[in-house]
Amino acid sequence: MTAYGATMSLTPTLEAVNLACGYDAREVLHGIDLTLRAGEFLGVIGPNGSGKSTLIKALTGALPLLRGEVRLAGRRLPDYAPREQARIMAVVPQVSVPVFAFTVREMVEMGRHPHLGRFGTLGAADHAAVDEALALTDTAALSQRAIDQLSSGELQRVTIARALAQQPRVLLLDEPTAHLDIGHQLDIFELLTRLSREQGLAVLCVSHDLNLAAEYCARLVLFSVGTIAASGTAGEVVTEANLQTVYGTLVRVEANPYSGQPLVLHSRAPRLDEEEG
Repeated sequence: MTAYGATMSLTPTLEAVNLACGYDAREVLHGIDLTLRAGEFLGVIGPNGSGKSTLIKALTGALPLLRGEVRLAGRRLPDYAPREQARIMAVVPQVSVPVFAFTVREMVEMGRHPHLGRFGTLGAADHAAVDEALALTDTAALSQRAIDQLSSGELQRVTIARALAQQPRVLLLDEPTAHLDIGHQLDIFELLTRLSREQGLAVLCVSHDLNLAAEYCARLVLFSVGTIAASGTAGEVVTEANLQTVYGTLVRVEANPYSGQPLVLHSRAPRLDEEEG
């Protein structure tokens, strides 16, 4: 595949500085400082309502900031035209609802739009990028199927393929494995790991699956009530103390016998606030 980021660099590919944003008069995120570099696979974890999906909207410019700024490849995000931004950054949303019955291939071809010329005609390089995105996500066999005939898991993989067809330098994903079976969950995380390591793609992935995030992400950020509660390696972030404080439930963290990475176990015990009450 064509390299996504030209070279690994210490310069942040995506950076949030003192970011604050929200909805109407309600401030959801505040004081967020975050960097994502080429070749890095960053996982964002945290309970429902902690601001993870809001972070994606803020980093893409979909949600106006109240304070701070976002920089993409060293430039302020508002300085980019939409098409220019789309050549660098691709997003896989949490939910993708098909409006028209496009075929799978037609949907993935939409990822090439930022690269097309004045007449919008796909060339050989565009078709090659689409073919490779379909192959990487194991969706080539679905290419002539209508997207309204896909399962939710198949549709999610096609949505990831469309993002990869953009050949971005930065890929943001909001719960990319939420509707996938365990085999395809592992396939997607293996793919994201390979793209970050081998192609220099900067990947930020929001996930509720603590064990997948701990296993695959080189660095984790733990959100709690709109702020960053912990940041670092999986071993530094996925601890019993951190998780019990942020999630309010009893957990046990052990070493995964296969990899040595943190493995989160839970019982049917009540939440900590219920136990205290």
